[in-house]
Amino acid sequence: MGSRISRRQALRLGGGALAGVAVAGAVGESAVAAGEWVRLPVITANIGRKNLGARDAAIQAVRNGDGTRPFVGWQEISEGDTGEPAMIAQHFGPSYNNLFLNDPSSFRVPISVPAPWTVVNYNSVFVHGVVPGESPPRWINEVAVQYGTNSALKFVLINTHYMHDAYNGTQNPNLRQYWDLHKKTHRERVMNYHDRGTAVIWTADTNNPNYDQATGQPNEGKVFGSGIDRIDWLPGDGTVQLELLNSKIIPLNVDSHDAHEAIFRIRLA
Repeated sequence: MGSRISRRQALRLGGGALAGVAVAGAVGESAVAAGEWVRLPVITANIGRKNLGARDAAIQAVRNGDGTRPFVGWQEISEGDTGEPAMIAQHFGPSYNNLFLNDPSSFRVPISVPAPWTVVNYNSVFVHGVVPGESPPRWINEVAVQYGTNSALKFVLINTHYMHDAYNGTQNPNLRQYWDLHKKTHRERVMNYHDRGTAVIWTADTNNPNYDQATGQPNEGKVFGSGIDRIDWLPGDGTVQLELLNSKIIPLNVDSHDAHEAIFRIRLA
C-alpha cells in the first residue's frame, strides 16, 4: 500500500485527534463524488487452533470472501503457535495495510485494511492482563480510515476478542469481572468516535452467544443476531451514510469458528 505509515507518524486515536486527518502521499484512487456509493465488505475471522494445517487455506478463503477487497478484523492470531502473520502477509499483500500484525502487545487482534482505503490514525487499548490458566492479555485495536485522498469519506473500524468461559463454555462467574470490563471498555471506545460524529464498525469474537450490542444505543446495527462472532455498526453525525446490503458465512474448517462477512455500502450523504 503506497501510504503505509509508521506508529510515530500516526496521530493517536484515543487523544484529541479526530479520525479523518489527511495523510500526505495517500493513494489517489478515490475521487468519489458526494452521493456515490462505495462497496464495503467487512469480515470478522477467528483463525482457530484445532486443525493447524487448514489455517493457510482459511486465511486465503477470507481474502477471497468478496470480489471487492474486504476489511478484516482477525482474532486469535499467533496465540500459542506460529505461522499466521506470514500467511496473512502472503495473502493480504501489497494491496493491504496489515496493522498490529507484529505489534508486541496487541498482535492477537490485527486488522487488514485494503487499498484504496488509507489509514489516517490507529490505536491499541489495553483491557486486562493475563488471567492465569484462563486468558492472555486482552486488547482492543482501532483504525481510522478514509477513502484514498477523500478525507470526508471516513469511518473507524474496531476489532477485539473477549475472554472465553465467562458467558460461554464453563460459564465461570469468577471470570465475569474481566469480560464485563472488556464490554465496558468496548462501549467506551465505540462511543468515543460516535460522539465525535464518526461512523464506527466493530468486529469481534464476543465469546457470549447472547451478546446484544456494544453500546446499547438504539441505532447500533447488528449484522448477526446470534453466535459469538459479531459485526455491528453505529452511525455518526450523518455526514457519512452506511448501509448494510448483505451478509454471509465463510467456512474456515479450522475449528468451530467460521468467518462472518457483512457487505456494506458507504457514501457521503
